[in-house]
Amino acid sequence: MSKHLWQTLGLGAIAGFRSMTAPALLSSNLLSTTPQALAGSPLRLLQKPLVAHGLKLLAASEMAGDKLPQMPDRIAPAGLAGRAAMGALVGATLYKINRDQPVTGALLGGLAAVAATYGSYYLRQQATKSSGWPSAVVGGLEDALTMAMGLALAKGTNAGQPQRRQWVL
Repeated sequence: MSKHLWQTLGLGAIAGFRSMTAPALLSSNLLSTTPQALAGSPLRLLQKPLVAHGLKLLAASEMAGDKLPQMPDRIAPAGLAGRAAMGALVGATLYKINRDQPVTGALLGGLAAVAATYGSYYLRQQATKSSGWPSAVVGGLEDALTMAMGLALAKGTNAGQPQRRQWVL
């Protein structure tokens, strides 16, 4: 299986945990690479410094806001749709960079985000209940896990850099 498939599934899942973290990490990574496959595509905006920094600010705001008691559940329709959209954005971008079908990447990234949204929602509920810790503390641990996984996926695997084409004779 291709590297960008695994990156798409992984960063799509990160979008399920925290919607803005996956595009923020990918966009930040794209500042150091300039894949020509994004030229002429609306996805090229992720390569802009202003967009990358704005996404980082949104990701930090989301992490802080998640701890507030009045925030709706992540599985509420609006939150779920946003997470699916961010997973789709990351997937489409990774597939476009690798000269693959962006629609396929969008579908895979969106599905991974939805699955991870439900999984992380129930996991956090269970962790809060069984540990006896406040939800905000468990949410902080979730943030740390999300960042560690996201950085490993985005930086450790060079997300945003196209795979080399292998020629088969």
